[in-house]
Amino acid sequence: MPQAVIVDAVRSPMGRGKTSGALAALHPADLLGQVLAALAQRNRLDPLDVDDVLVGCVTLSGEQAGTPGRQAVLAAGWPVEVPAVSIERKCGSGQQAVEFAAAGVTAGLYDVAVAAGVESMSRVPIGSNRQGADPHGPAVRERFPDLVPQGVAAELVAAKWGLSRAEQDEYAVRSHARAAEAAGSGAFDGEIVPIEASGSLVRRDESIRAGTTAARLADLSPAFRTDELAQRFPHVAWSVTAGNSSQITDGAAALLVMSDEKAAALGLWPRARIVASAVCGSDPELMLTGPIPATHRVLDRAGLALEAIDVFEVNEAFAAVPLAWHREFPVPEEKLNPRGGAIALGHPLGASGARLMTTMLAHLEATGGRYGLQTMCEAGGMANATVLERLG
Repeated sequence: MPQAVIVDAVRSPMGRGKTSGALAALHPADLLGQVLAALAQRNRLDPLDVDDVLVGCVTLSGEQAGTPGRQAVLAAGWPVEVPAVSIERKCGSGQQAVEFAAAGVTAGLYDVAVAAGVESMSRVPIGSNRQGADPHGPAVRERFPDLVPQGVAAELVAAKWGLSRAEQDEYAVRSHARAAEAAGSGAFDGEIVPIEASGSLVRRDESIRAGTTAARLADLSPAFRTDELAQRFPHVAWSVTAGNSSQITDGAAALLVMSDEKAAALGLWPRARIVASAVCGSDPELMLTGPIPATHRVLDRAGLALEAIDVFEVNEAFAAVPLAWHREFPVPEEKLNPRGGAIALGHPLGASGARLMTTMLAHLEATGGRYGLQTMCEAGGMANATVLERLG
């Protein structure tokens, strides 16, 4: 059976998800297209060798409606024979793309695949594909009467695990500080490919706020409290703010996945292999707790103890998510999101899973770690988890 390996992983800088953001003027197909072109160039890859391009994208409407991976393949200048497919598992879409690519290689369906993700949240706002529609339906709402938006779910998680506003704000400060340290030391330089936008090259993340303090965050008002919700959930402290939540950003990332035999034939050195992956469902009302059972499941599949893992990436959709996870898995604090996370770097929905894996792999290489575990909460009460092993 072929062994799926990751040969390379790259990402764009993270652009603030506003009309003034550095990547806001760039069509999402052009954004991902530049990332794909850079991935091929730095590996001297003939795009005709790519059997499929699997692309995570959450809001598949507007400029992201035309199978964004296919448009990015064409924008990259790749041959028209290279196909692509869209994957939508909410925030885990980019991570799922990697897992599907690896599964395709292991099954013998692919020799070479590109797993990627893209989201231009400036140009295709989150929720713009709903147009006021209820995605749940009456049968689901009858079964789960307390379905709420993700921000309110984060409040419910904070209440269940007893997470204070101060804890969440301090976590957010740490995310920015770690990301700022990584950026300042050049730790991100090897994973970021420059993106041309509006006539200039964007080389660095623009979402990191190095001077963030807990005192400054304490001035922010709760982002999701309403009088109706306060009456409905009287036990909630309403501690989730824009400051301790992930940022809206534009971004893309891509990983080159192939069989170990193909890598050897092409003279490419694998950087990592996927040891195990898992997906799971969880309570759709709490919604954001899936990383906890997913972590248990992927460790069981990998045959590894928690102590064997050198770094953990738990997506910072809200500070409450990694904090609740950490209560259940009290790993050394320095192993959890060591280069910051989505609070500092942003959360371009469909791209985040691929971006986190790119950053996690770079961190393993820089520190000499062997195993990394990545997990992401997803809307509707789901989660992905993946264990990587660094090679070489």
